[in-house]
Amino acid sequence: MNRRDLLNLLGVGSAMAAVPSLAKGSSKPRSGLPFQPVGTPLPTPEDGLSAAQQRRAYQLLNLEDRLVVPEGFRAEVLTAWGDPLDDGRIGFNNDYLAFADLGDGRGLLTMNFEYISARTWGEAFQVVVGTELPLKALAEQLQERGGKVDVSSLPPDASLRDLCRLVASAAMADLGIGVAELQRDASGSWRRRAGRCDRRITGLAGLNDPERRLAVSGPAAGVFRSRQRLGFDDGLGDRVIGTFANCAGGTTPWGTVLSAEENFQSQVVEAVHADGSSPFPGERPFAYDGQRLEGLGNPFALAGNKYGWMVELDPRHPEGVPIKHSWLGRFRHEAVATVARRGEPLIVYSGDDRHGGHLYRFVSRELIDDPTDHGNSRLFEAGRLEAARFKADGTGHWIPLEPGTPVDPQRPSHFTTHQLEQPTLVPHSDRSRAGAEALISDEAVNAYRQWFRHLGDLYLGNEEKRMGAILIDAHLAGNAVGATATARPEATVMDPTTGDLVIALTAGGSSEDGTADPAIFRGPGDQVSWPFGWVMRLSDEGASKGARFRWRMVATGGTPWQGGMGFSNPDNLAVDRSGNIWVLTDRSTKSESLDVFGNNSCWVLPRSGPAAGQALCFATGPMECELTGPCFDNAETTLFLSVQHPGEDNGTRREGAQEAQAHQLVDKDRVPFEQLRWVPLGSNWPSGVPGAHPRPAVVAIRRLAGGPLLG
Repeated sequence: MNRRDLLNLLGVGSAMAAVPSLAKGSSKPRSGLPFQPVGTPLPTPEDGLSAAQQRRAYQLLNLEDRLVVPEGFRAEVLTAWGDPLDDGRIGFNNDYLAFADLGDGRGLLTMNFEYISARTWGEAFQVVVGTELPLKALAEQLQERGGKVDVSSLPPDASLRDLCRLVASAAMADLGIGVAELQRDASGSWRRRAGRCDRRITGLAGLNDPERRLAVSGPAAGVFRSRQRLGFDDGLGDRVIGTFANCAGGTTPWGTVLSAEENFQSQVVEAVHADGSSPFPGERPFAYDGQRLEGLGNPFALAGNKYGWMVELDPRHPEGVPIKHSWLGRFRHEAVATVARRGEPLIVYSGDDRHGGHLYRFVSRELIDDPTDHGNSRLFEAGRLEAARFKADGTGHWIPLEPGTPVDPQRPSHFTTHQLEQPTLVPHSDRSRAGAEALISDEAVNAYRQWFRHLGDLYLGNEEKRMGAILIDAHLAGNAVGATATARPEATVMDPTTGDLVIALTAGGSSEDGTADPAIFRGPGDQVSWPFGWVMRLSDEGASKGARFRWRMVATGGTPWQGGMGFSNPDNLAVDRSGNIWVLTDRSTKSESLDVFGNNSCWVLPRSGPAAGQALCFATGPMECELTGPCFDNAETTLFLSVQHPGEDNGTRREGAQEAQAHQLVDKDRVPFEQLRWVPLGSNWPSGVPGAHPRPAVVAIRRLAGGPLLG
C-alpha cells in the first residue's frame, strides 16, 4: 500500500489539522544504560515495549524541528553561519570539526564548510550577512540560457558576467575552512571568543592576494608546473586558489588538521587528461536556478585538477600555508584516519564517497621517530598510494597505484552473475580525451588490457609527472587496476582500543559513477542492493606493499524488521577512548523511501555493558538537516556537532506548515501496523521562531550535571 492509499484509508490528508503531540520518547527507562535514548519514529527490539505497547506508542507521531538530546543533557549553539570570524564569517553548511586543547580552559575548533544549499542560503543571505544579492535577476538571465553559462564566453562588459561573479564570490566566501578560539566558562560550557588563532580560508583564498594561496606537495606539483600540457593552464604553477567542498577530515597525532575536499565535481571539472591536466573550465559551467548553485569555479577559471585533495593546516599557527598533499590522491575525499607508530611508516586511510568509489591507503617512505613531532608532516611528501581489493571471505589486500601495476579491471560479467548491469569505467582508451570510457563486455576489458598492460601505459610524462597524473586520476586509476567498487565509504576513523579502522559505508547501490560490488556489499537478507548502509571494521596486517587485511560488518542500517539497527545511511563516525562508536546518519530527505527513518540522527554503539551490540539513539536533528562532524573535548565531557542544512528541502518554515505521512511499521512480534506521522515542512532552527530563517550551526552537548558524556 502506498502513502496516498494509506492516507485515504485513514481518512486524512496533508491539509488536516495536526494531531496532539506525543510524549517526547517512546521507550521506557532502562537501567544500566549510559544515557536514556531519545525517542525515534521506529519501534526497535531494544525500546523496552511489548508488541502491543509498540503499536499504541508509534501509531501517531509528530516530528519536531529541534535538536533533541537525552534527558539530563543540554545542547548549546556555539556559532552559526554569518557570525564574524577573523576577516570573514562562519561559513555555510559546517561539516567536520576538530578540537585542539590550548590549556587554561582554552581551545580551538577547526570547522569545514562544505557546500551551498541554494534555497535556504538565498532566502536568508540579506538577513544574515547584511547585503542583498541579485539572485532573482541572475536566475532570470540564466533561464534564457537553460540555467547555466560559461562565464569566460561572455563579453567583458556583459551584466550577466558581473552577476555570476558577484554571486559566486559570495558563495565561495561561505565555503572552505575556519578556525575559532573557544573559552570554557565557570559552568563548564565552551563559548566562542576572539583569539590570535582565529582564521578563515575561503574557496577563493589567494585570488587577489598571492600570499594566501595554498601549496601542493608530492608528484602532482610537477604536473601543475609543467608548461606543456594537453589541457588547461591556470598560470599559477604549483599554487592553488582556495579550498572548497570541505566535508569531513581528521586530526594527526602531532596536532595538524586534514580537511577533505569531497564533491568538488559540482564546482569544477573532474575529468583529467593523460598528463593529469584539466580540461578547460567551460566544461563545468556556472549554474543557478534557485534550487542549485554549481560551477562556482567557472567565473574564476579554476583548474579542476587542483581540487579533490586532502588539505593540511596547523590550527595553532594561522600564518602557516595550507598544503594539498598529492600523495594522498585526488578523489571525492570523505574523512581521513592516520596511524603513526614509532619505527613504522605513517599510514593514512581515506574513502572516495561515490557509488563504486574505493578505499585508499597511503604509506609513507620514511619511518616515524616521534608520533607527536610536528615535523612529521614531511612524511606526506613521499610514499605510495594503494587501493583496497576486498574478497567475499572477509579478507583483502592493497593494490599499489604506481606505473608498474598491471591493468586488471573488474569484468562486467562479475555484476551480471548477480543480476546487475554495470559497465567497467576506466581511463578513456583514446588518451587524447579526458575522462572515462565504459567497457560493456569482458571482451572489451580483455582488449583494453592488450592495449594498456600496466597503469603507467595510461599516463604521460617523465617518472614524476606520470606518477602525478596517476594520483590526480586516482579513482579511474583504481578502477583500472581492479580495486573493489565499494558502497560509498564516507567515514574512516581509528578505534584506539583495538587499532582497527572503522568505516562508514553509507549506501550500497548504483549511480553513473558505478555500483557497489554485490559480492561484498549485501543486505542482511542477501540483497545485492542495500540502500541503508553499514559500519565495517578493518584489521590491517602491515604496511608492506600488497599487505593483506581482514574485514567484517559490525552494524547494518535499515529498519529492525528488515534486519537493520533502526538507523539509515551511516556517514560521520567517532570512536571515543572507551571504544564506543558514535554514528551520525545522512539519509536523503528528498527520498520518500527513506522517510520512515525520520530526521537524521546520532547513535551510540556501546562497546561493553548491558547495551553492547545495540544501537542507542543519542540525538535527532531539526527538519531536513544532517548532523555531522562529531568530536570531543579532551576530557570527553563535551560532544561538538555540526547541524548542516536545516530546511534544505522546503526552506524557511512558515507557521504551521506540515504534511501528513503514512508509514507501515512492524512490531517486535513481526505484526505490521500503520503509523500516521505529522512532519513540519522547512525549518526555523536554531531560533525556533516561526518564520525565522534556518541557519547551519555548531553545537556543544554536555551533561547538565557535568562529567563524562557516557559516565
